[in-house]
Formats: sequence, C-alpha cells, structure tokens
Amino acid sequence: MLFKRKGWLRKRYNEQLMQDLLSLKEEWSRQKSLVEKSVEPSPEVLFDLHVVEAKYFYLLKEAKKRRLSIHHFSK
Repeated sequence: MLFKRKGWLRKRYNEQLMQDLLSLKEEWSRQKSLVEKSVEPSPEVLFDLHVVEAKYFYLLKEAKKRRLSIHHFSK
C-alpha cells in the first residue's frame, strides 16, 4: 500500500512541476520580449527577468533529472 501511495504522489508532483514549468516559460518569454522592446529597461525589470529565468531553468533541470517530458502530460 505504501508503494502505491508513493507512485500516486510522484505522479501528482510531476504534474504540478510541469504546470509550473509551462507557466514560468510563458512568464519568461513575456518578460524577455518586454526587455527586448524597451529602449532602456529599468533595473527592476532586468532583475525580474533574471529571477524568472533562474526559476525556469531550475525547474527545467529538475524535470530533466526526473526524466519528464511534455508528451507524458499532454492529453
């Protein structure tokens, strides 16, 4: 029984990781396009871009470590 629960929890957290990864990817691309369109971006905007980028790449590395793929979660 313990192993079934563990598999269920792993699946749930993997799905949450993929949802977070996709939302951060959208946020990162939005911030990146904002900076690219700016003539002189403020330090706050650049800082926000670096924070979102760091979060995105961390989750990307975690998904790679868990051997997750977007194809597992598309329905």
